[in-house]
Amino acid sequence: MTQRLIAAALLGLLLTACNSEPAETDATATAAADSVAYDPDASTDSLRMGKAGGVLVGGVALTADRTLAANLAAAPELSQLLRASKQAGLAERLAGEGPYTVFAPSNAAFKALPYGFMAGLLKPESKTNLEGLLGYHVVLSRLLAVDLRDGQELTTVQGQKIRIGVQGEQVTVNGVPVSTPDVVSSNGVLHVIDKVLLPPAE
Repeated sequence: MTQRLIAAALLGLLLTACNSEPAETDATATAAADSVAYDPDASTDSLRMGKAGGVLVGGVALTADRTLAANLAAAPELSQLLRASKQAGLAERLAGEGPYTVFAPSNAAFKALPYGFMAGLLKPESKTNLEGLLGYHVVLSRLLAVDLRDGQELTTVQGQKIRIGVQGEQVTVNGVPVSTPDVVSSNGVLHVIDKVLLPPAE
């Protein structure tokens, strides 16, 4: 299957967030191709792997007993991502079973975008482009920092690949440093980044 067909299939999966059981099978196969297996026990394992008291993001503790969507809603530092996720329908998906890994841009990351960039994407007529941008930050698996390898490539929900870098304890995605890793949630994990990842032009 060509990359274009894979991208189309995975974008369709994102658009059907609430009715996605058949699409999950395709996405699982894609994740397996990246040497990342779907984990049906993510909810149980996440509670075990989460840090006691949660992880602070902008001074707010995000805890492993809440979904990714609930943790986004609890963190003012991630309010722009939450707003965009609601507009694109991604927030509903991140409240579901998972597991997902989200490279979560902070408010500072969105603020650094060119003036008017996000305002344009948040318009109803730009929903497809917004879905593509946000989907480029999500992987269908739960990956802690320890699971990531230098040079690893992961296929995103958007359909294109992101490249992981690991130097010591510093993890990067497409060269962007992860500022707060391993924010474990009941259905996955957030890694906070301070730059929005832009999909490469095909």
